[in-house]
Amino acid sequence: MTDEHFEALVQPAFLQRFPPHVTLFERGQTPDFLYVVLEGAVELFARHIERETTIAILTPVSTFILAAVLKRQPVLTSGRTLDPSRILMIPTEVVHTMLEQDPGFALAIANEIAGAYRGAVKELKSQKLRTSVERLANWIIREHGVRGGGGEFDIPFDKRTLASRLGMTPENLSRNFATLTRHGVEVQGRTIRIKDAQSLEKLAQPDPLIDEAEASF
Repeated sequence: MTDEHFEALVQPAFLQRFPPHVTLFERGQTPDFLYVVLEGAVELFARHIERETTIAILTPVSTFILAAVLKRQPVLTSGRTLDPSRILMIPTEVVHTMLEQDPGFALAIANEIAGAYRGAVKELKSQKLRTSVERLANWIIREHGVRGGGGEFDIPFDKRTLASRLGMTPENLSRNFATLTRHGVEVQGRTIRIKDAQSLEKLAQPDPLIDEAEASF
């Protein structure tokens, strides 16, 4: 977008710091802001009756609840910080004004929405086509690559959140970690070590049409 329109977009925005475990919004609310996580991590989650699940975990730089902002409709998830976070909050009305005035911004919005849609389809494919241990194996491979390789990395959040993100119970997560020991994976606390990458990849069978990252929610 043009510099002039960018200034008009961010001038009325709020840049705020939040401690961990702060609820930013609840499902069903009509959003007053488009959120952009600049530091930290944000969890989008949903509840139904007495059940809760993690929909997405967002790290910098990611926008979220964009579709609800564009349609001025209630958000489908709740959002909370996982870590100390710095978040830019852009008023909904300003987003709509800039969308009408700046073709470059409109194109960027379209690309973000398209990426989020493709990401949702990939997530659905993973949930429906893979077992829980295969989902965990692919998450380990992907996270290991994101964190630069080297044979080990730390889970960036607690194991209960990881289980929810992968669509399993904490008990299933523990059993799946035990299964992965036969495929060269060691887990100690939140540290994961890959001892046999070939065996892990043979189990996971990563697929770029499922595992390649897309834009966020």
